[in-house]
Amino acid sequence: MTIIGIPAGWPADEDAARDVQRELRGRLVLGESGPPPGEGHVTGLDVAYDDERDLVAAAAVVLDARTLDVVEEATAVGRVSFPYVPGLLAFREIPTVLAALDSLSADPGLLVCDGYGLAHPRRFGLASHLGVLTGRPSIGVAKNPFTFTYGQPGDARGDFTPLLADGEEVGRALRTQAGVKPVYVSVGHRVSLDNACAHTLLLSPRYRVPETTRHADSLCRRALKEAQESLGSLGSV
Repeated sequence: MTIIGIPAGWPADEDAARDVQRELRGRLVLGESGPPPGEGHVTGLDVAYDDERDLVAAAAVVLDARTLDVVEEATAVGRVSFPYVPGLLAFREIPTVLAALDSLSADPGLLVCDGYGLAHPRRFGLASHLGVLTGRPSIGVAKNPFTFTYGQPGDARGDFTPLLADGEEVGRALRTQAGVKPVYVSVGHRVSLDNACAHTLLLSPRYRVPETTRHADSLCRRALKEAQESLGSLGSV
């Protein structure tokens, strides 16, 4: 089993990581509408951690945007590359996520992250970070609210309210299923907020969470379990 190491020159402390965020933030593209919802490919990305072993497992699952059938999937296991610091979580997992993405042969299309993009204290969450590094359109669909102000959307599927930071709309609380608590959608890179929400609704025909996230969550957990079992067997030899 190959475990991905921490890249040379990777930020080692909070100040260095924030410097990288500021530099990459200047490369964000926010004026594009992005790929049409329901066309091409969409790729779900998620990670699972084993903090005791200092491991992170990443999964990338490509779906057909129209049928939601799985086209291809890939995983990678690496060392956690940064300590836990709110607002800098992307630095813990990006090298391993990029390794999973690089393993794909299919065009990933739109990247759908289990996290945030612009809805971030410095307007540069995981979805934005990955979008800039890969050059691909990306959105964040989070299961839990962050530190922003929002009202509860109406009960119908598709209802939404803005996520506000200092009066700026940085995302939306979006109801993907009637009567079920919302998800929290934000732009990552090269996608409009309207299209980000349209993609999220199409990816969530039956459940609160998009199919991209459901597939990637299950796959990264399996990959982590296999890595743990492999390391356990190596340790017992």
